[in-house]
Amino acid sequence: MPPDEKTPDRDPADREVCLCFHVPLGKLAKFTRLEKPRVCSQLSECFGAGTGCGWCIPFLEKIFEQVREDPETLPTFDISEEEYRVRRREYHKRINAEKMRDHREGEEPK
Repeated sequence: MPPDEKTPDRDPADREVCLCFHVPLGKLAKFTRLEKPRVCSQLSECFGAGTGCGWCIPFLEKIFEQVREDPETLPTFDISEEEYRVRRREYHKRINAEKMRDHREGEEPK
């Protein structure tokens, strides 16, 4: 059972979006409402979100758009917290495999 189903009282605002820097959804939504960033990449000013591994960038884009459309509603995700973490692990495996392949082939790391 995914963690979000085990703890139904958990505040959705506490859900971490940027796992590298532990930036929760609520902080990102509040930052977007208050600071009114002109472009999604400015969300990096919120505790470094999106500047680590890069996994969360598509989710930051969704948050950015959702808050711009409706500033009073907390953004939502289509996947559970557990699935989010599983997909991030798969992303890391794929990225690391690509780096190793490039290294073996003599290319500069990306």
